[in-house]
Amino acid sequence: MKKKIAIQGFEGSFHQEAAWHFYGRDVEVIPCATFRETVKLASDRKASDGGLMAIENSLAGSILPNYTLLQRSNLRVTGEIYLQIRQQLLTLPGVKLEEIHEVHSHPMAILQCTEILEKYGWRLVETEDTALSAKHLKQHKSKHIAAIASKIAAEMFGLQILLPNIHTLKNNYTRFLVLQRDDKAFIIEEANKASLYFQTNHTRGSLARVLSCIADDDINLSKLQSFPIPGSNWKYFFHVDMEFDSLSKFHKVIADIGPITESLKVYGIYKKGRTV
Repeated sequence: MKKKIAIQGFEGSFHQEAAWHFYGRDVEVIPCATFRETVKLASDRKASDGGLMAIENSLAGSILPNYTLLQRSNLRVTGEIYLQIRQQLLTLPGVKLEEIHEVHSHPMAILQCTEILEKYGWRLVETEDTALSAKHLKQHKSKHIAAIASKIAAEMFGLQILLPNIHTLKNNYTRFLVLQRDDKAFIIEEANKASLYFQTNHTRGSLARVLSCIADDDINLSKLQSFPIPGSNWKYFFHVDMEFDSLSKFHKVIADIGPITESLKVYGIYKKGRTV
C-alpha cells in the first residue's frame, strides 16, 4: 500500500522531489497550499501517513514559522533530507529562446536566477508556486511564456528544459524534515541526530550552562535557533539540532540538561540526512 505524505506545494514542486528521494517514486503526495495545512493533514491519521516540510535553506536561512508549527503539533521528526535546488527554464516543446516574452515563477525562484533573467530582460511575473507556474504554462500553451521550476515539473507536465540550471548560486540547498505522528514514529537504531527545544529560566548565564553541558557530553550542536515566547517579557525558547555517535551520549545529555531547563521536548531522534 502506498504511503500518503502531505507536502507544501503542488505536483512537481521541490517538496515532491524531496519526498521522492526519501520514500521513492511510488509515494503518494498530498499537495497543500500552506505549511499550516501540511502540518494539519500530516497530523490526521485518516488523511495521511505523515508529512514532509522544508525547515531551512542555505541561502535564505531558517523558515521560522515552521518551527512554531512543529512545536504546536503532535508530530515527530523521523528523518531529514537535503535537496540541492536546481532551477530550470521551462517552455512548451519546440519553443526557441527568442520567442520568450515573459517568465513566470515564485518570487524566490526569480530572485535565485537574477543573473540570467537580467541578461535577457524578459518581463517577470510572480506567482505563488514554481510547479504551478509550470502547470499553467502547459494549460495555456503560450510559446511566448516560460516558467522557472524543477526538472520533475518539466517531466510531469511534458515541458522542454530550454535552459538548465539557471540559478545564479549553485550551492543552494533546502533541508526538509520528515514528520510522522507518535503512533507511526519508530526507534531508529542507527540514529545519530536529534531535534528538540528547551526553555531556560532567563537568569544570567542559564543558556551558557546548557551549552557547556552539551559540549562536555561530547555532543555536536549543529543548529541553535532562538524564538521569543509570545506574551513573555523578552524570554526565549531554543530549537536545537544535536549530532552524536551513540544514543547513550544523547540520553546522557538529555538527563544532564533537564534539571537546568524550564521545559524540554524532544521532537525526534533520527539518522542524519543525505544530500541529493
